[in-house]
Amino acid sequence: MIKNYIKIAWRNLRRNKSYAFINIFGLSLGIACSIVIFTLVSYHLSFDTFHKNKDRVYRIVTEWHDEEVGHSRAIPTPVGKAFRTEYTFAEKAARAVDYGDALIAVPGGAETKKFKEESGILYAEPEFFDIFDFPLAKGNKQNFLSDPNSAAITEKLAKKYFGNEDAIGKTIRVNNKTNFLIKGILKDLPPNTDRRQEIFLSYSNLRDQNKWLANDSGWGGVYSGAQCFVLLKKNAAMAQVDNAFKQIVKKNYTGRDVNVWQFKLQPLADIHFNPDFDGYADKKYLWAIFFIGVFLIITACVNFINLATAQALNRSKEVGIRKVLGSLPSQLFWQFIAETALITFFALLLACGFAALTLPFVNSLFKTEMSLHLFSNPALLLFLCATGIIVTFLSGSYPGLVLARFQPVLALKSKLSQKHIGGFSLRRILVVAQFAISQMLIIGTIVIASQMHYSKSSDLGFNKEAIIMLPLPTGDLVKSNTFKTRLSGVAGAEKSSLCFAAPASGSNNTTGLRFDNRTEDEHWSINLKAADEQYLNTFGIKLVAGRNFYKSDTTREFVVNETFVKKLNLKTPDEVIGKRLSINGGSTTAPIVGVVKDFYNYSFHSEVSAICIMPDHRNYDYCAVKINLKNLKPALASFEKIWNETYPDYLYNYQFLDERIAEFYEMDSIMLKLIEAFAGIAILIGSLGLYGLVSFMAVRKTKEIGVRKVLGANIQNILWLFGKEFSRLLLIAFVIAAPVAWWAMNAYLQDYKNRISLHPGIFVLAILITFIIAAISVGYRSIKAAVANPVKSLRTE
Repeated sequence: MIKNYIKIAWRNLRRNKSYAFINIFGLSLGIACSIVIFTLVSYHLSFDTFHKNKDRVYRIVTEWHDEEVGHSRAIPTPVGKAFRTEYTFAEKAARAVDYGDALIAVPGGAETKKFKEESGILYAEPEFFDIFDFPLAKGNKQNFLSDPNSAAITEKLAKKYFGNEDAIGKTIRVNNKTNFLIKGILKDLPPNTDRRQEIFLSYSNLRDQNKWLANDSGWGGVYSGAQCFVLLKKNAAMAQVDNAFKQIVKKNYTGRDVNVWQFKLQPLADIHFNPDFDGYADKKYLWAIFFIGVFLIITACVNFINLATAQALNRSKEVGIRKVLGSLPSQLFWQFIAETALITFFALLLACGFAALTLPFVNSLFKTEMSLHLFSNPALLLFLCATGIIVTFLSGSYPGLVLARFQPVLALKSKLSQKHIGGFSLRRILVVAQFAISQMLIIGTIVIASQMHYSKSSDLGFNKEAIIMLPLPTGDLVKSNTFKTRLSGVAGAEKSSLCFAAPASGSNNTTGLRFDNRTEDEHWSINLKAADEQYLNTFGIKLVAGRNFYKSDTTREFVVNETFVKKLNLKTPDEVIGKRLSINGGSTTAPIVGVVKDFYNYSFHSEVSAICIMPDHRNYDYCAVKINLKNLKPALASFEKIWNETYPDYLYNYQFLDERIAEFYEMDSIMLKLIEAFAGIAILIGSLGLYGLVSFMAVRKTKEIGVRKVLGANIQNILWLFGKEFSRLLLIAFVIAAPVAWWAMNAYLQDYKNRISLHPGIFVLAILITFIIAAISVGYRSIKAAVANPVKSLRTE
């Protein structure tokens, strides 16, 4: 019986090739998107799930409860030591401090080899590898980080540095400062982990990198790379741990800080997803992508149902003969399900091909290492089987029931009409649903693209164009000044400044402050910008009161911004001029000499912070150069030559400031590209369905069109016969899509403190695009029917 069903289904598909193509191609696009989305979502859900004790692994994080609640994935380094030594809730606790962009030198041979590792280095206590299960290839986990100047690296780096030689016992030099002896080789890290450093160094050497972090006395500051991980005991209660953190705060903080500082445990499973603590994949975006995948499959199924019910009348005689010969309704139903299953099977095969072709682009977009591996991935195979079954019954059930209930007498006399298959009502509902989904995606694309354009083109309060950021590898003041002076002499170099970072940067220092000898610190923090006297001029930052600070290597004067004045509840910027400001716990005090116009020091996702700019040569990490783009190529070549002569022991690199700022919106750019692709696919699927429906309408209305033309109807009248039906449906779809899209996009824009407004023009543009697409989809077939010879049309049937 099943063999017979499949044979008949195959014959029907071969006889209706265009119908089969539209269904198979449409379904394959929807399923291919769902495969890619399933792979993407399951990949992110798998992060750090391979650790044996993953349910008991936590990270200690910081919250500041003041005027606003602030979050940091990091903690003051003494917190980890206090928790481990004073309490017994954890089996293991390990502090780990990471630094990016490390320079690794491999001594030996005629020439020292140098490598820049963007993933950086991690100073880790030995217990780190008792908490996390990163497989060891060579060495002894118990001691490879316990001794000073010991290190562990991955197999990939071992091969990169030493080729086929055994790396155990070899030496590497980190940042031209300290030599480390390699005592352990780890197997390459899996792609689904947030721990990306591949060079692990003994925590006892942290003092070589940062003495303040290493001395366990810095309770008042947080470096974003200083983290602590704990493996709790099986019987440890979270309430007890929270109480322990409260006791640590009471013991080590005084005054208002006792209520401001809070430490909490963050589960390992939450680290990858929590945006408050720099999680990479916000779950709301994953859910959004998941539902888009569901919508695309629904859109493809809608196409199938529409076309299948439209084709039902063409098969009425076949059904009538089968019923007269004794076929039961259930047999006719299962015959159509077999036909649907065959279409779905071919669509699945084609979808797997599309997904395999698409995945490299998705990997490039997300910087991931996902792969399909159909036969070695049980979850994906199960997903494909479930998708195939659901799509088959979702698409085939209603058309199958329609065919099965045909009356044989009416079918054999060709007297079946639209009312016998439910009229156009169902197809109208399905077309509305299909284009409502398409319009929601179009509106989403327009909104995200508009916000991205707004973020990248709006005035940030400083000049970001044609500015190159050149790193200063050492804190040598003489070298830095010489380097800056030589750069200023290059043709095309217009302005330059030594600074900690650009005005808007991912690297920011914040600290408490006390203004004008007030009795206590303010209830908010200030963002520090170490820079020389050319900083304002180089970045085009405008003064609104007072003056710039004078040339100095140390902090003798401050320049603050307008937000600083507002947070002090003062009326005018002039009121702070000449007043003294204390920062860093009172260790630095100086007068305020100027106020600058507000500028964004983060992305548009955040509000403008209170900012303080001051000279401090100890914190100059970059030389910013404003360049004339007409001299770009020769200037860059000169910069590289001067840099290599000044810092011969380091590797040269640079970055344009506008490129660095664009990185703030990396995830938004990814979402935009994804939604653009999904909207395009939804539109393509919908267009295929519209083309199929209008083709069916043209065949069914052949005689009607001929009569109308004989009675004097022109081409416009005939085209309107097709257009009026779909125009109404698209307007109904828009009425449904617009409020849903407004709600979703309004929620998306809440992540931006500075954002566009959802004005009516966005929605008008969306429906205009939909009408243009629909007109293109139905236009060719409608015009062909409208210009047909009425004599031939009337001879039809």
